[in-house]
This record gives sequence, C-alpha cells and structure tokens, in this order.
Amino acid sequence: MTYQVRSAEERRLAIQENAARLGIDDAFISELVETFYARVRADPRLGPIFNGEIDDWPAHLAKLKDFWASVAMNAGRYSGKPVPAHMKLEGITRDDFQTWLGLFHKTLEDIAPGEETVAYFMQRAERIAQSLQLAMFGLESLESRA
Repeated sequence: MTYQVRSAEERRLAIQENAARLGIDDAFISELVETFYARVRADPRLGPIFNGEIDDWPAHLAKLKDFWASVAMNAGRYSGKPVPAHMKLEGITRDDFQTWLGLFHKTLEDIAPGEETVAYFMQRAERIAQSLQLAMFGLESLESRA
C-alpha cells in the first residue's frame, strides 16, 4: 500500500476538484437541501419532528446548505454542533434514521447528475446517520443493524 502525504490545502483542493467533477457546487447543494427538506417536512413521521423543532426554516436551510457544502466540498462554512442539536430531540427512533436516509437517497436519485454523485453523498449521509445514532442510542443501535 502506498501513502501520499498531502497538506491540508492540497487535500481540500483535491476534494473540491472531485466535487466539481461530480457536478457538486453551491447550486446543486441548494437544490438538494431545498428538495430534500421539503420532502422531510411533508413526511408523516419526520415532518412533525422537524416542524416541531424548527421555527425559522429559511435560517435552518441556510445552515444546512453550509453543512452539506462543508461535507461535500470541504467548503469550511459550517461550524455548528449537530450531535448536541439532535440529542435534545424527543421521540426519534433508530428507524427514523432509515426513513431519513431513504428520503435522502430518493432525492439524490431524482436530482443528482449521476450515480457516482448519489454514491458520494450517500456514503457521507450514512456516516453522519451512524454517528448520530451512536451518540443518541449507543453502540447497540449500530450492532443491531449489522
């Protein structure tokens, strides 16, 4: 196995170039977030959870766009703390994460420029969901899904 030592700036540039190659830019992320969260808000299970917690959807969507730009393009615009924000939510189950991931995947299938872009986002979304489940429900939440 060969390892390449790169600076943080070289790594950031490589991530940004790959994202651009996949058709990921601020316009795509804006469409993704707007479309996906419209579906979340309309979902019979997830909608009440999100709508009950978020008072200012435009501000929240702007924060989510910064989050996904940072995740997908290493944009460095998000500095929030998603784990504590999700820990305070009541009524969420492990199955809700599967619903969330399913809606996210369907949204990507509908709007992404290609399957590679879908896979790129889903890999990151699944890691995020796994991290939140671990924080919220403990290790057994991940072991029962294996």
